[in-house]
Amino acid sequence: MSKRKRERKFSIILLGAIDEAFLTLGENARTAIYGHLESKFAISKQDIPDRVGDFSEALQQIFGLATPQLEILIMKHLNLKVECTYRWAGPKWLVPDLTFVKYVKLLELWCEDTEKIGNVEVLLDAGEKQEQQTY
Repeated sequence: MSKRKRERKFSIILLGAIDEAFLTLGENARTAIYGHLESKFAISKQDIPDRVGDFSEALQQIFGLATPQLEILIMKHLNLKVECTYRWAGPKWLVPDLTFVKYVKLLELWCEDTEKIGNVEVLLDAGEKQEQQTY
């Protein structure tokens, strides 16, 4: 599979996860969010995979303090689609610095390097981010 096809496949998966997460808020809310993204932030639904940082910032402006919960919901739906698992190897008191944008980029890079969408393991150790891929 060509790199472009893998990128397109990931875009479809990401948009599906976002759509499912928004739908948990209700059909009207989902429609309103997409409309607001397009009218106020000039981010169409199809642009989101190429503008994840802008998308995250727009969500922050729309939802404020509730943004992390929505981003986690999107990540959960994305996890289900790519069979992603995590293992934290650092101390319990240290919180890893894995943002929504970094998470999406990590999965996108992994999907570009493999022919299949399958298990991904993210290993975080003592604040240092390391990527460990399992196939």
